Formats: sequence, structure tokens, C-alpha cells
Amino acid sequence: MKRDQLWLDEEQTPDLRLGLRVRSVLRRERTAYQDLLVVDTEAFGHVMFLDGCFMVTEKDEFFYHEMLAHVPLMAHPGPKQVLIVGGGDGGTLREVLKHPEVEEAWLCDIDQRVTDAARDFFPTLAVSLDDPRAKIMHQDAVELVAGATSKWDVILVDSTDPVGPAEGLFAKPFFSDLQRALSPGGIAVCQAESPLVNADVLRRTYLGLKECFPEVALYTGPAPTYPSGYWSYAVGYGGGDLTPQPRQEPLGRYYTKAVHQAAFALPPFVQELLR
Repeated sequence: MKRDQLWLDEEQTPDLRLGLRVRSVLRRERTAYQDLLVVDTEAFGHVMFLDGCFMVTEKDEFFYHEMLAHVPLMAHPGPKQVLIVGGGDGGTLREVLKHPEVEEAWLCDIDQRVTDAARDFFPTLAVSLDDPRAKIMHQDAVELVAGATSKWDVILVDSTDPVGPAEGLFAKPFFSDLQRALSPGGIAVCQAESPLVNADVLRRTYLGLKECFPEVALYTGPAPTYPSGYWSYAVGYGGGDLTPQPRQEPLGRYYTKAVHQAAFALPPFVQELLR
């Protein structure tokens, strides 16, 4: 490696690393909750790291944000009130507000500095943060959901990995509170990590939701810079059908109704994890 080259690596498992060549460091700070780093890279544009892990990149963020948001919103017959747990970068909010049925979208991320960094360095993600339908809060989402008097039609848990400030978002008490915070017919979706290298987290999330919801499902999709590039989403709901409703699908770069339906076709090794 040449001396003038800077590389940043994420240790995705003890035996697996992903590295990107960095053009420049844009921001580095210790927030009240985590280490935040924003860099400009050769391959993926601006990249945000939290506690040494890839959180969002300009080049591939659309895979994750579109699949987290559009699958439950298109499955719900009339999603008017939506809560995003985490997601301080604004990407999931941007996708949620593509749905004209949504009247109000709450975004609750504990760390305001993540949102500040998105405003400063990720304009395509932060584009909806000032939308009149958006309600932005910076507080502990576990406490918000536990004490909720509001009822949301869809809740999207757009969390970091289950360590530090996000640890409580992967626990059974939180899943139980999610179920109580939903309106009748509501849908909750939690990002459930990689079936390939985070199978324990996937199982814990899926089985935790299964103890709290009448019905649970799992779907998958690509996430190139996340561990293994293959990601999962666990759904808790009251029953019925999770196929897309007969309305116009949102414009995006990855999601379509056909992709939506195919995402629930799980390969045998994932089905085995759920047993």
C-alpha cells in the first residue's frame, strides 16, 4: 500500500473484514452515545461509521432503506401513522414519505449528532427531515415505545447492531411494547442482521417477536456493505396477508411489488435457522 493511501476497515466478524479506500475524513467525534466518523471514499462516496461499523453509504443505502420501509407500508391497507425507531440519517424517513397515505411519520433516534451529520454530508438521505409530515425526536426509543399513548399503523426498527445504545431494541420487553403500540392490523418490522454471519441475532429477533405477536414472518434482501451483503427483516403482525396492496408502488431503485413478493421466498438454510 502506498503511504498516501488511507484505508478504513470494519471487522464484520473475527474472521472477516471489509475495507474502503478513503479520500478524506469529513467528521470525527465522540458523541454522547457512540463514535461517529464520516469519510469520503473512492468506491462508495460518503460513508458514515458508528462505533467502527458501516452504517450508511451514498452508493448502496437504497437497498436497505427501500426494503425496510416499502415492504410493510405496501402490505398495510392504509398506513397513516408511522414510527421509525432509530434511522437518524433520514433514509428510511425519505422512503416512508414517498407514500401519500402517510399523514405523520415519527422518527426517534437517541443521537442527534447522527442526524446533524446526515444534514451536513448526506443530502440525499436528509431530504425529508424537514417535511411537514415528519416529527423528529432525539430520545430513547425504548422509553418512547414503552410509554406510548399513540397507536402507529407501522413501526420500523431501523437500529444499529445490538450493542451499546441499540441493545434494548433486540430484547423481548421491547418487542412486547411494539405489539401494544400498534393500531389494530398494524405491522412492525425489525432489521434482523445477516442470516449468514449473524444467525444468532436473527434467531433471537425472530423468536422474540414470535413470543409477542400472533404472526411472524421473515424476508431478506441485499445490503452490499453490511456483513455478508445479505440482510434480513423480521415482521410481527396480527395476521392476514403481507402481499402488496393494489396501489401504486413507490418510485425507487430496488423495490418493486415483484421484489416484495420474492423477498419472502426463503432459501433452505434460512428456513432451518427459524426452526
